[in-house]
Amino acid sequence: MNPNGRIKTHIEGYDRALEGGIPQGQVVLMAGTPGTMKSSLAYYILYNQAREEKATCVYVTLEQSRSSLLRQMEKMGMRTEDVKHSLHILDLGIIRKNLKHVSGGDSWMQVFKGYIASLKNDLNFDIITIDSLGVLETMSEMDNRRTDMFYLFEWLRDLGATVFLISEVSPERLFSGAYDEGYLADTIITLKMQMVRDVEMQRRIRCIKMRETNQDASSFSLLFTGGRFQVTRAISE
Repeated sequence: MNPNGRIKTHIEGYDRALEGGIPQGQVVLMAGTPGTMKSSLAYYILYNQAREEKATCVYVTLEQSRSSLLRQMEKMGMRTEDVKHSLHILDLGIIRKNLKHVSGGDSWMQVFKGYIASLKNDLNFDIITIDSLGVLETMSEMDNRRTDMFYLFEWLRDLGATVFLISEVSPERLFSGAYDEGYLADTIITLKMQMVRDVEMQRRIRCIKMRETNQDASSFSLLFTGGRFQVTRAISE
């Protein structure tokens, strides 16, 4: 882990824009529409934290199976073997199997929280990704979204870890009345596809909010080449 209290993204050229990375212990919302590589980028951050910084990381996938996710990341050059002891991948099927013993009177959110808390106790993980917030919300059948979301974020902060939450929300809608997570998150990183020169699409990354940081909130072009994410200044809008 970085001694200055920051989680490096390992995106070439981007940590400088974040004053060294993401402050440890924050709840980070990674938001964007489908196809913007949110899951790949979140996994990439955990992969490099596990491999380079020796952090203990957990990736919880509530949509894609564990085997499918690992096949995808292997194709991108992230070798499972290199981080097999420090990056733990859990999918919904594994979680359900481990929750069978829980009383039927508890809500799915209660048993999910109990499982993650137990995992924290066993592994003492430094970083966890939950993919995605939308699926977690759907399965939890929130009666009062605003109140339930507030308590979810408070619980996430109490885990004593840095938390990445992936959300299928476009940056333009993030602060509409229906999405309280935009106000509750400590950090918000958005991903979007931007049309340039009428014929070309560019993937853009922007950190629009980061507590305790004077971050560069500009949009950057996000590229993936040679197994590495990197950014360049976005010139044309």
